[in-house]
Amino acid sequence: MARRTTSSPPPEDFEERIIDIDVSAEMRTSFLEYAYSVIYQRALPDARDGLKPVQRRILYSMSEMGLRPDRGHVKSSRVVGDVMGKLHPHGDGAIYDALVRMAQPFSMRLPLVDGHGNFGSPDDAPAAMRYTEARLATAATLMVQSIDEETVDFKPNYDGQETEPTVMPSAFPNLLVNGATGIAVGMATNMAPHNLVEVIAAARHLIKKPHATLDELMRFVPGPDLPTGGIVIGLEGIRDAYERGRGTFRMRAKCAIEQVTPRRKGIVVTELPFNVGPERVVTKIKELVTAKKLQGISDLKDLTDRHKGLRLVIEIKTGFNPEAVLEELYRLTPMEETFGINNVALVDGQPRTLGLKELLQVYVDHRIDVVRRRSTYRRRKREERLHLVDGLVIALLNIDEVIQVIRSSDDSAQARSRLMQVFELSEIQAAYILDTPLRRLTKYDKLELERERQTLQDEIAELTSILSSEEKLRKVVSAELAEVAKSYGTPRRTVLLESSGASLSAAVPLEVADDPCRVLLSSTGLLARTSDAEPLAGEGERSNHDVLVSAVHSTVRGEVGVVTSRGRVIRVSVLDLPALPPSASPPSLSGGHPVSEYVQLDAGESVVGLGSLDPSGPGLALGTRHGVVKRVVPEYPVNRDEFEVIGLKDGDEVVGAVELTSEDHDLVFISSDAQMLRFPASSVRPQGRPAGGMAGIRLDPAATVVFFGAVDPNREARVVTVAGSTTALPGTQTGGGKVSDYAEIPAKGRATGGVRVQRFLKGEDALLLAWAGPAPARAVSATGKPVPLPEELGRRDGSGVRLTNTIGAVGGAIGTDPRPAARPAQQEPQDQEQQQEAELF
Repeated sequence: MARRTTSSPPPEDFEERIIDIDVSAEMRTSFLEYAYSVIYQRALPDARDGLKPVQRRILYSMSEMGLRPDRGHVKSSRVVGDVMGKLHPHGDGAIYDALVRMAQPFSMRLPLVDGHGNFGSPDDAPAAMRYTEARLATAATLMVQSIDEETVDFKPNYDGQETEPTVMPSAFPNLLVNGATGIAVGMATNMAPHNLVEVIAAARHLIKKPHATLDELMRFVPGPDLPTGGIVIGLEGIRDAYERGRGTFRMRAKCAIEQVTPRRKGIVVTELPFNVGPERVVTKIKELVTAKKLQGISDLKDLTDRHKGLRLVIEIKTGFNPEAVLEELYRLTPMEETFGINNVALVDGQPRTLGLKELLQVYVDHRIDVVRRRSTYRRRKREERLHLVDGLVIALLNIDEVIQVIRSSDDSAQARSRLMQVFELSEIQAAYILDTPLRRLTKYDKLELERERQTLQDEIAELTSILSSEEKLRKVVSAELAEVAKSYGTPRRTVLLESSGASLSAAVPLEVADDPCRVLLSSTGLLARTSDAEPLAGEGERSNHDVLVSAVHSTVRGEVGVVTSRGRVIRVSVLDLPALPPSASPPSLSGGHPVSEYVQLDAGESVVGLGSLDPSGPGLALGTRHGVVKRVVPEYPVNRDEFEVIGLKDGDEVVGAVELTSEDHDLVFISSDAQMLRFPASSVRPQGRPAGGMAGIRLDPAATVVFFGAVDPNREARVVTVAGSTTALPGTQTGGGKVSDYAEIPAKGRATGGVRVQRFLKGEDALLLAWAGPAPARAVSATGKPVPLPEELGRRDGSGVRLTNTIGAVGGAIGTDPRPAARPAQQEPQDQEQQQEAELF
């Protein structure tokens, strides 16, 4: 038991009374009163207009204050004060929070308040009400439209001094369009926003066919349309919600995998799930990366701004699959959230759980009642006006008698009574005639009154036909909804996907597999990688861009060395290189990246080739401008990003670097005076990195090496030389080109002078360019465009053919097979004759 005492002190002559009550009964009564207040006056929306009491009071007060979309904004604190003082006897914080939510485009699919100032973000709270301004949004005018035409009932406010509407006319299905969320006592509501056009289409279909099935309605409303867009996965839960009022679905961020930097890919997030802010996602990702629960992320940038909208850039580490990392982000971060639909709303003052059809039916019934009451009001007003116009017309037709009656009367009461008797007018008509100024009693006003009377009669007939026909009333409601959809509809933002039930992370590994691959370098300095199964060069194949000047085998997670003219080797991660997409046609290196993005070169330094850093291989072979050759022992430092592989003398530089795949290959020098020397790679002893190499070719004093490379003597190969004048400006002469069979050039010993491969013509004094390698040979310009080569000549030391275009580089084609057919047997005697000829030099 408990005792209740009076709250005010009793008078001196009044004995204090103590009432004994049962605690359980008091708690039960108090709790039920509190629960009733929360359910009906705070937390749950009305199914007809989709508004909670505080939202309805805000819109009504703003409408009464004249805060229309064509008026200026006013301080939010002024709106809150007016609502709190007249209609909502609660704290200003609750009122302002409701006003802010109705102004947030990321919370409402169709905002009802036009806010000016900081109204917050999904992560940040809004500014105080004294700093923000507000007015009704254009869509809010549809909520209060025709509220002054007796379309809805009004009730007294909390102190009985004002009145407030019990429901809004609501010219669009606000509950489905904007959704709702609220927690009451023992129940809660959580309704998803939808697309205005889709909801109105379903409502119009229900108006036309009241017995429509759920499947028919879902053809118009396939699922929610969230204000923040994103992707919805799991339509089964949506159907459950539309059928029973409860269901769940998954929301995902909308992402794209892009090349965010020249060397790295990234995940770009442009839309997040409903009620999820970017700061929340960023914080969660940082926590997971710090705790080492999420791998593969190197950087995270929030590039969101007012003009481009949301943009989160998540850079992926080299060696990780972006698709697999994205799946982990969906699994571990708020980039994927679950939305639980619980369609609880008030219907006839009772909380009910409603499906899609029930929600639409409640709104349609409400809208039909609003239009019926509005039509009744308008007909009554027009009938009252017509009654006045009829009296005024009678007065105009008998203007002289009316004036005589009025002049002969003692007072207005007698004049009104006599007019009623003489002209058989009603009291309202007689009073209106007496109140009409004389300037209205002209011939022109008589014509105007006749036209007005005809218009009123037509409108009354139209309104009567609407009220007398249920079918016509429904057509009016449907037509008005169609006009709203046309004026305020927007395209769908959320993508709907069926649930696959399988996770991509199980099929896609997080890290890139260490598969074999080849690293390619083109003549224009582009680097790329391709799978080991991708073709490189083949007879008759052609690429649309560039030629291949270097190719080494590696693995996707391995490293290769970029050899420069200064004798440096710079490590490059293969994973950082762009992967050429596999295709049936010959791949093109136009998808590669410039080598300058991966290595830092000094002034005058250039890249001369690629080399594998595999310690088990034969190693690099280098040739310098002064004719030095060196094979490097493949013992490279593992803890240095760059190192030297040859000790160069002053004025010397590396002109060629190749990765030897076999000691049976030939090393080839071609000098500027058209001398070519080929000798076995086995004749060159490997040396350590600091060594300066050994004599490779004997040069004349004025000659230099223009090409160094390695050629497989057992495969078909070509020699391409271009002769010209050393006094001409670079790029201004095409020169004379010559293509020879590599087998025609006899092999000689190391450190000899070689044999002549092209005879100079008049005006030619040096080789501008030379190349030896596997057939077919391809030539390109300095920009990588194909340049035709002359036909192969039979003579080893013949002169060249004048070229039509300047050649920038020569190399192997990017084609089908690096292993062309073996040399025909009938060429062997010719090779013996050439060998005998070579011994004469």
